[in-house]
Amino acid sequence: MRVVSGIQPTGNLHLGNYLGAIRNWVAMQEEGECLYFLADLHAISMPYDPAELTANTREMAAALVACGIDTDKSVLFNQARVPAHAELQWLLNGTARMGWLKRMTQFKDKSGKNQEGASIALFTYPVLQAADVLLYQATHVPVGEDQKQHLELARDIAQKFNNDYASEEAPVFTLPDPIIPPAAARIMSLRDGSAKMSKSDPSDMSRINLTDDADTIMQKVKKAKTDPEPLPSEAAGLEGRAEAQNLVGIYAAMAGESVDAVLARFGGQGFGAFKPALGELLVNHLAPIGERFRALKDDHTALDAILVKGAGKAAAMAAPTLAATYAALGLAR
Repeated sequence: MRVVSGIQPTGNLHLGNYLGAIRNWVAMQEEGECLYFLADLHAISMPYDPAELTANTREMAAALVACGIDTDKSVLFNQARVPAHAELQWLLNGTARMGWLKRMTQFKDKSGKNQEGASIALFTYPVLQAADVLLYQATHVPVGEDQKQHLELARDIAQKFNNDYASEEAPVFTLPDPIIPPAAARIMSLRDGSAKMSKSDPSDMSRINLTDDADTIMQKVKKAKTDPEPLPSEAAGLEGRAEAQNLVGIYAAMAGESVDAVLARFGGQGFGAFKPALGELLVNHLAPIGERFRALKDDHTALDAILVKGAGKAAAMAAPTLAATYAALGLAR
């Protein structure tokens, strides 16, 4: 089992990022061979600041290590240090089809009404995503709802390439299967239960950042928006109570319990009792992560060394597939 997954290097990681993806990455290290990359090549498909991208890439590496990614168990690197990603994308561009890419809903979402003004990179980045996983003969790729379509495209590209340029007995690419992570709570804003927790929200009180210290976490939880009613004894009683549903969902996700199990314990109590319990749970889990992150984030030498080491391993693992792709296409190197 070889797992490959990437994450865009954006700053200000928060609780939603941790529960939605990073925690699952840490758990998967015990199940198979894992390659995790910072998708800095994908980041240039949208307007960006170069210095900020460099800083965010290091910061993301620090956050992943702080959260528990073990660079002795997993391969951690950034795409730009492994040129084979960009090389394979170009080679796969001959197999990918315009019609396939036009069906990708994320291009429509990200380009909005100005598709003619969008970069070519934004249109073709699903082919780079395909290269990201096919390069390493990934057997499994963790996907959420928004990425299922892109993994299907990767499989289509791999299948067509194998059909066109290889034999059934000796395919060039492995067709990766999806890993559907355990259902993650949809983490919403602490100020508005109808809006997703986001780093772009102007209010820092709307989110729990992985950089927050224990006092800040507790303060944000205590000031989180709620309603005056006590908690119900079962999940059905949270219907129509977005903020209550969000806080109970966060507790359940962090504790690894069902919402009904949490409500069996806290049902009938008000938020005056529940919020301190939630704050304590979050502090116990997140404060050590924040401490490790703050100790590492400014050590650029150590972070670059981690990424260089990972890139060396990744490049060695990628080389056979890249060579086989060139050979299958009849390209002399």
